[in-house]
Amino acid sequence: MADNSDDFGHVPVLLQRCVELLTPALTRHHPDGSGAVLVDATLGAGGHAERFLTELPGLRLIGLDRDPGALDIARARLARFADRITLVHTRYDGLAAALAESGYAAAESVDAVLFDLGVSSMQLDRPERGFAYAQDAPLDMRMDPASPLTAADIVNTYGEAELADILRRYGEERFARRIAARVVRQRARTPFTSTAQLVALLYQAIPAPARRTGGHPAKRTFQALRIAVNDELGSLSDALPAALEALTGGGRIVVLAYQSLEDRIVKGVFADAVASRTPVDLPVELPGHEPRFRSLTRGAERADAAEVERNPRSAAVRLRALQRQASAKGDS
Repeated sequence: MADNSDDFGHVPVLLQRCVELLTPALTRHHPDGSGAVLVDATLGAGGHAERFLTELPGLRLIGLDRDPGALDIARARLARFADRITLVHTRYDGLAAALAESGYAAAESVDAVLFDLGVSSMQLDRPERGFAYAQDAPLDMRMDPASPLTAADIVNTYGEAELADILRRYGEERFARRIAARVVRQRARTPFTSTAQLVALLYQAIPAPARRTGGHPAKRTFQALRIAVNDELGSLSDALPAALEALTGGGRIVVLAYQSLEDRIVKGVFADAVASRTPVDLPVELPGHEPRFRSLTRGAERADAAEVERNPRSAAVRLRALQRQASAKGDS
């Protein structure tokens, strides 16, 4: 993650590129963004949002985050823009409901949407949250501390086969069955309560040759548990279509993904959107209609070497962007 974090503990990834891609949609009606709405579906510390609100003094922002701590930080950071922002405590698959509550219930009502996926620097840097395998902490991993399911619940109560499936599907862990079997044996003697307990078991479960390559031996298991605890992939699969439907003609969406499972979902949803030629108000595809969306990137864009050096978190990023065609419903 970032070594050169700002005063709020987070360096926005690919910030300038996000500005380049989304600003044309936000300034279509007025150069200062008046009348435009940006949805930051993963607000975090508000780094991306701050840049847009600063450069576009007429812009309205709707910021979503499931972490109330992140919302508190963003609220403080964006206090000078208080009359132009609406902050909502929700997962990003609550996007449609959040828009409705904010007065944008109709489809095609916002100009731009930004997703910056995955766990944030703020969450990783707070040991008590249990996201980081390098520090001992309660085995938690909830992005929303009010959510009922923790990583400890999964590790201590799920069956061996189900646990192995989570590690394999969400962590792409090739030793998933071996790890699950050892977890079940160990928890029968002593339930898991801390990250250090789990890390110690993973060192024992993963063969020594494998531990010497591919990064930290706990990386894949911690990723898998975090995704399962927060239903990240299911939430993303529901959120992206809602975000596309919310875009007005000429509106744009940018998604920053940091691991292959997320990016696979984004790539699939975007490919389907670009291939679709069905106007949103008609039930069937009609020959000759233009695609509803066009891609703004060639595949997934990556951070350049200079940004990776400034902010190591950006090394894993994959950026994809789409624009809703103005002709989809006759929009100007």
